[in-house]
Amino acid sequence: MRFQDIVGHQNQKKVLLDSLATGRIPHAQLFEGGDEQGILAMAIAYASAVVCGADNGQSAARLKANGLIHPDIHFVFPTATTPDVKSKPTSNEFSTPWRQFVQEQPYATLYNWSQFLGIENKQAVINVTDALQVMQKVRLKSFEGGWKCVVIWHAEKLTTAASNKLLKSIEEPPAKTLFLLVCPDEKQLISTIRSRTQRTHFGRVSKKEIAQFLIGKGASEDLASTLADLSNGAVGKALSLFERQEKYEVFEEWFVRWVRTAFRAKGNKGVVLELAGWSQEIASKGVETQKQFLGFAISLIRAAVMQHYGLSSLSSFLSSSDFKLSKFAPFIHGGNILPIVDALEKSAYHLERNGNAQMIFTDLSFKLTRLLHQKAA
Repeated sequence: MRFQDIVGHQNQKKVLLDSLATGRIPHAQLFEGGDEQGILAMAIAYASAVVCGADNGQSAARLKANGLIHPDIHFVFPTATTPDVKSKPTSNEFSTPWRQFVQEQPYATLYNWSQFLGIENKQAVINVTDALQVMQKVRLKSFEGGWKCVVIWHAEKLTTAASNKLLKSIEEPPAKTLFLLVCPDEKQLISTIRSRTQRTHFGRVSKKEIAQFLIGKGASEDLASTLADLSNGAVGKALSLFERQEKYEVFEEWFVRWVRTAFRAKGNKGVVLELAGWSQEIASKGVETQKQFLGFAISLIRAAVMQHYGLSSLSSFLSSSDFKLSKFAPFIHGGNILPIVDALEKSAYHLERNGNAQMIFTDLSFKLTRLLHQKAA
């Protein structure tokens, strides 16, 4: 992974490259920013540059770094017990799935990693055993005679015991040893570690850069522009939206059928039964699909209210059907936007807690029928 492969962050790249060129590399650094902004990819690119130096990308060291198997680049990340690792899990035991995960999803989140391992219902942490293994590794000489680097992804997940064990190594690391901590918010780190690192903040990526990236992935200019707007500066989110575009077309069909039926259902028993049928259909889908649909519905409702009040530039939505947001927007206004969004969010909350999906969607549908007919204040 190289700097030129990562979208955005040109100023930060320049600063990091300058530090490499001058040989002034702080031994403890903190990369602060969101996963979907490419912060892990930046950390890997920087660690590879520190350890491998400048080359044409085809040296043996660089190829090993690209494959995440360089012996002088060590990765530490949150883990939890699994059917295969029943106690004291450490990063070493998950190195093979970790490499696969990062190479497939360089902009993925901690939750994506938990899903990948099947531990999304557990609290993933970096425990003291991991910290002890890191301390042993950094005491050894580097395999290639240069720098060693320890990348700690989601360093805020270090337990207190692990943080205290690592503190001494971070304060006084062996020569040519770089500790690179990756964290969404420096305030989540304990103060003794935070104060000993040099911080580099990675913010949002520009819409133009994200759109260009998506076009390179095969998106049309209109779709790339729309997804870049929706991404809020997060490359990973834009990429996820693009990859799920086919699913979003299904979500749009469900949504359009839902709101049209709900609008007609007031005082019409036959249509009410049709609405109940829709609820039963959605209830037959998986919980994750249902939650994603509700998230889609919330974003579309918000886009409609923006357009209602003349803020169409903020209501990015690209329809894949004959649905016109401009015709739906008059029915979403200040009098009903909050209760509609509240009902959608509460439905997602109850689904997460294994509520009866048919009851949840039926109740939600009846609420939507009433709220769509509510007059603006």
